[in-house]
Amino acid sequence: MDISFIVPCYNEEENVELFFKETEKVFRAVGATYQYVFVNDGSRDSTREVLINLYEHNPDSNITVVNFSRNFGKESAIYAGLEHADGNTICVIDADLQQRPEVALNMYRHLTEHPHCDCVCAFQKQRREGRIMSACKLAFYKLINQVAEIEFKSGASDFRFFKAKVRDAILLMPEYHRFSKGIFSWVGFQVEYIEYEADERNAGESKWSPFKLFKYAISGIIAFSTAPLHIATVIGGLSTLFSVVYFFITLVRKLTYHINVDGFTQLALIITFFSGILLFTIGIIGEYISRIYQQVKNRPIYIADEILKKK
Repeated sequence: MDISFIVPCYNEEENVELFFKETEKVFRAVGATYQYVFVNDGSRDSTREVLINLYEHNPDSNITVVNFSRNFGKESAIYAGLEHADGNTICVIDADLQQRPEVALNMYRHLTEHPHCDCVCAFQKQRREGRIMSACKLAFYKLINQVAEIEFKSGASDFRFFKAKVRDAILLMPEYHRFSKGIFSWVGFQVEYIEYEADERNAGESKWSPFKLFKYAISGIIAFSTAPLHIATVIGGLSTLFSVVYFFITLVRKLTYHINVDGFTQLALIITFFSGILLFTIGIIGEYISRIYQQVKNRPIYIADEILKKK
């Protein structure tokens, strides 16, 4: 098998068939053998039925369908796709046709024409979104590149074409909390980037709300950096230093000017200030401990309710 397309699907009933037709139209003339791995991430619409119908009515196409028992998230869907991908090269692509098969073809050609290249990643230089969202994403990449041990390409997505050895390396990382952008960067290999412009969604709505994006960003920072723990240590040290300095200032004022020590209001403010710092640092530590707790349970990354795969 030359190519495996990993296609995570969540409520994509209106997009799956058109995606299949468009990809067939683009790659049919390439002369390569290819496989589709559709991963239904617990969709609440008719995505499951559409995928089964697609599998049954296209016996000449190499289609694999993995239906999750519930919604486990896109990261789990990508991991499941990697486990069932048999190709020498693998492409992770969305079903909503924002990531066009024509761009995937250019990535495949670049990968095959440059033997030294192991992974081709598409990134958006100009995004079709508001200034506030663009500024927040830019700030995220600047921040994570400051605190993480690996480098993140600004605007890079999960839309990638890569060799089987990259897939094998990623499958060696069965961590429960997954952040694919970081995992792809962590495994290394020779990565090259091409710019693309995302199209409008064919149908449906984006699954990524600002709140989900914020949680995803926090998850990425915690997954690939221990800097927040160091921040807690620094804040604790500064707070202790502040307390010592304030103690000596108060002592000097008392001995020199014979003034009364400041009263209840100031004491209450100081207690509140340090209590806030304490809770903040405990919260940071708690985030890491919660991930350790979930990881050591050794639960599966996903549970498949049904797998349809041609022998």
